[in-house]
This record gives sequence, structure tokens and C-alpha cells, in this order.
Amino acid sequence: MKETLRYLVGVAGPSGFGSNSTAEQVTEDYSFSTPSQQTAIITGATSGIGEETARVLAKRGVRIVIPARDLQKGAQVKETIQKETPKAEIILLKIDLSSFASIKRFCSEFLSLGLPLNILINNAGKFCQNLELSEDKIEMTFATNYLGHYLLTEMLIEKMIETAAQTGIEGRIINVSSVIHSWAKRDRFNFNNMLNPRNYNGTRAYAQSKLANILHAKEMARQLKARNAGVTINAVHPGIVKTGIIRDLKGLITDSLCFLASKLLKTTSQGASTTCYVALSSEMNGVSGKYFVDCNESHCSSLANDESEARQLWKHSRALIHRRSLCYQTIT
Repeated sequence: MKETLRYLVGVAGPSGFGSNSTAEQVTEDYSFSTPSQQTAIITGATSGIGEETARVLAKRGVRIVIPARDLQKGAQVKETIQKETPKAEIILLKIDLSSFASIKRFCSEFLSLGLPLNILINNAGKFCQNLELSEDKIEMTFATNYLGHYLLTEMLIEKMIETAAQTGIEGRIINVSSVIHSWAKRDRFNFNNMLNPRNYNGTRAYAQSKLANILHAKEMARQLKARNAGVTINAVHPGIVKTGIIRDLKGLITDSLCFLASKLLKTTSQGASTTCYVALSSEMNGVSGKYFVDCNESHCSSLANDESEARQLWKHSRALIHRRSLCYQTIT
């Protein structure tokens, strides 16, 4: 109850920011302390929170790479950002996050540009009311929200570590999760069943994918710390924002509840604030493996904090990607 009241009133937490803070507000001081231009890859940046994140980071002098499934939408976002910030450098590259082959092509194309990589924001999200399968025959929500970002991170992590070592600037990875991760239950959080669910439920699939995003951040943080890599990774809950995901959640709540909930929804700029804060704030130096809400560290579910579960998920994911890679090599 106390946290709910803080949210409604917008009371600032230890960071100095709260639920009412906007992405621009939490990054106001960043441009004055930037040692050199940084490069950020932001998935899902053609709309919603991702687009606002790209706009604000570009305004702060960050070079933005937008992986887009729809390059026309990406071009429109680029044009809009550059109207406001004419000097902004925006790079568009094609990707389908539900496709392993597409992710690999994107990474190869990005790495061929020879750019540094300081920030990776795994923001894109998908909700499927009915069961859909990716081209890799994996349930679409899990394939897009979690496995796609897992593979993207794996393929780019060495570039981030290299960039951090060469520049002395800490690399940052942000996994955009959701408070809905707490709805996922341990007895149903089974890797093989999430790949091909027997009894599909869209809300459950979404919650499980968002839980996986946090577990991924926890395990990657452990591995990066062990390597003394100069790269951190954290998970964030942006708040409930009226984006495409909310429009897709028909059936999750009734129309009347949806009306009431709409009074509590954040604006897109408020929704992007936590991602931008974790990506740019000097207060985040050295902070890794944590979960943030309203620009402040918060509590996630006990399952999300399970180190053994995080390690197992990472191992299963790596084994799956390895098997699929071998299959691709055999076919080609």
C-alpha cells in the first residue's frame, strides 16, 4: 500500500526521481559530463518507450542504432528525431528479433561498421493472445522477448567488453522487463514447455518471458563480474504505459478495469525514464544484476532472484542456440 501511494503521488526515491519523472528530466546532466560520443543499440525503437528512449539518448549526444523489422517505420523515427536534434546520428539496420538467422545477420552487419558499442537496450516486447510460432518453431512471445535478446546480447557482448576496455567507459546492458514477471509460477517455468507450450495462455507466456529477462540479467551480471569485464547489466520495469503491448492485452482485464487502470498509466516519457536513467546516470556506475522501478532499485519476485534458476535458463538457452547453429551449418 505504501509503495502504491508513493507511485500515485510521484514521491522521489533515493535517486531523486520517482514515477512522475520523465526521460528528459533524469538525463538532464548527462550531456555536460559525456567524455565522448557513445553508441547505443535500442530494440523496439520504432514506437512507444523504445522510440522515446532513442529520442532522449540522441538528444544527449548518443549515436543511436535502431534494429527495425519495418525499415519504413524506422526511417520515420529517424526523421522525427533529427528534426528535433539535427546533429543526431541514427543508423537503421534490418532485424526480426524472433528469427535467429535475422539476429545473426544484424550483428554481422553492425560489427562490420567498426563502431564502438557502449549501451545495449533490450527493449522490444511482444504479446500474443493466441499461440504463434516463430520461423524457428518457437512460441513467438518467448522467442521475441527473451531468446532474441539473449542471442543479440551473446553476439555483441565481446564488442561491448572491448569498447569498455579501450575507452574506459563502462558498458551498460538494460533488459526491459515488467512487474508482470511476478505472475510467473515456478511449477510452470519449464524451458522446453516455454518453447512449445502444450496449453497456451498469452498472459502466462508474457509473464514468463519477462521473468526470463530478469534471470538473464542476474546470470549475465555474475559472469561479467567474474570476468572483470567493465560492463554491467540490469533489468527495469518501465511502469504500465499505454503502448502497443497494452492494446494487445485484450482479455487480460475487463473494459471497466482497463478504464480505471488508464488513470494510473504513465506517459511514454515517464515510461522511458527508468531505462534512460539506468543507461546514462553516473549513479549507476558499477551497479549490476539489479531490478529497477521508477528510477530506483526495487524488489523482484523470489523466483527472479533464484541464482540456480538463472544459471539453468542461461545454460538451456545457450545449448538451444548451439544446436540450432549446427543445424543451420548442416543445411547450408
